[in-house]
Amino acid sequence: MQVQHEIRGVLPVFQTPFNDDAEESVDFATLRSEIEWLFKVGSHGVVLGMVSEVLRLGADERKRVVEVVCDAARGRGPVVVSAGAESTIVAIDYAQHAERAGAGALMVIPPVSVGVSEDELVRYYERILAAVSIPVIVQDASGYVGRPMSISLQAELFRRHGPRVMFKPEATPLGPRLSALRDAVGPDARIFEGSGGIALVDNHRRGIDGSIPGADLADFVLALWNALERGDTARIDAISTPLTAMNSLLHSLDAYVAVEKYLLVHRGVLHNTIVRGPTGFVLDAHTRTEVDRLYQLLERAVA
Repeated sequence: MQVQHEIRGVLPVFQTPFNDDAEESVDFATLRSEIEWLFKVGSHGVVLGMVSEVLRLGADERKRVVEVVCDAARGRGPVVVSAGAESTIVAIDYAQHAERAGAGALMVIPPVSVGVSEDELVRYYERILAAVSIPVIVQDASGYVGRPMSISLQAELFRRHGPRVMFKPEATPLGPRLSALRDAVGPDARIFEGSGGIALVDNHRRGIDGSIPGADLADFVLALWNALERGDTARIDAISTPLTAMNSLLHSLDAYVAVEKYLLVHRGVLHNTIVRGPTGFVLDAHTRTEVDRLYQLLERAVA
């Protein structure tokens, strides 16, 4: 019987490692090791998301990744699986496969290639909700889609479907919109942030239920999360300053992927920094030097 885990706390988005071969095939052995490491450092769960290069995976690869991660995480914590797609039928297929594989929840972005009306978005989410029994995190991925979802649309989904609908707001200004969403849906709704730590202190004070950062700094985000839960102001300030500076370097999806893989290699979790192309960001020597400097500051702050 599948163990049900609470969806709360720090749930990092894992990186997809690739083999150094002509096909850039998925390195499943390293992927299992990465999931092992994420739970070893204290993660409350793991997430397949945009930074996992999910849009660069073939359909069969994507499903196999979900199966391997759900197996590696079984009994340890929930797996949240990105199931958004350009058509509702494909999204439902991904969603149902993730549920069968053992995912604890889905995270669903709207279609990214076309702007759709709010009525169409409601139908998209409701058909996915009707197709599965696990929770669905509505990801307001404005950075990819180009325009934010309205607060009223998100509140209507919660009104119709209750706590099985969760939220990951990303539209700017993040803090005020997060507070507006909390006011609209009430205290029973689960809301997660995905700023990588840059706005975690402010978002925690606005009443979030968890953070969905990158995998590379999961233990540092966990240390900050625990300090926030305790109200340890000195430790909050010590960790959040270099963590915010690190995240200020990450101005695009490809920048997140490149820096995260670089740090995961540095930390002995991945074997290479291969990113499937084409990519819009190259990690140059000066940026690597700054990443190294900030990482050392984070190590000292947590130690």
